Amino acid sequence: MSYNFKNKTALITGGSKGIGKDIVKKFVNANCNVAFTYLSSDEEALKIEKEFKKTGIKIKKYKSDASNFEESIKLIEDVINEFGGLDILVNNAGITKDNLLLRMDEEAWKKVIDINLNSCFNLTKSSVKEFMRKKEGVIINISSIVGVKGNPGQSNYAASKAGVNGFTKSVALELASRNIRCNAIAPGFIETDMTKKDGSNLLEKWIESIPLKRAGSVGDVSELCLFLASDKATYITGQVINVDGGLVT
Repeated sequence: MSYNFKNKTALITGGSKGIGKDIVKKFVNANCNVAFTYLSSDEEALKIEKEFKKTGIKIKKYKSDASNFEESIKLIEDVINEFGGLDILVNNAGITKDNLLLRMDEEAWKKVIDINLNSCFNLTKSSVKEFMRKKEGVIINISSIVGVKGNPGQSNYAASKAGVNGFTKSVALELASRNIRCNAIAPGFIETDMTKKDGSNLLEKWIESIPLKRAGSVGDVSELCLFLASDKATYITGQVINVDGGLVT
């Protein structure tokens, strides 16, 4: 399926690696102007910006902490000023700080909630006025299957992603009358740098529990992201779509 987002602008958070990087790539290849954020991967962000500028598509990196409300407001203002507007917001930035509940400290809990959940609130709230001005908009939140089913050692991550799912449904109901759609994608086990660091034994256990008996790819998520942002999905809102190989049915 081909997509064409000519004259559209997408903002993708956490766009310098993993799923976010592939989402950036897919939108650029679909003729969409792209603003993307990163927090610490300066070299990788610069590399992505340089690589995709060669395509002739407008792309710009922003070093920004989406968990900070004031930074989020400034980011949206800067993107609108630079690109002339904003059409699509992809809240992808996320981290893990795994530990059993008895061993988890307050900082690990708060950090994961801040980056995974509060950032969605910050950027969505900051973008809504622009979407209302344009009388349309698309918000896509990257959640996780862990927010649907839970996972031992990830109570902070599960809580943050379950919060994203609830936030998505409520925002969709609030903004539907304004022609603004909001959906979430809940990936299962996807092969990225973040999942690879979990260790081979854990990976094998995960894969064994998946009905399709394989991990997903970043493309499985980014392709769905393109579809949800496109005019082929204008009747879809308020959904949390699992991309998990049948893990949760």
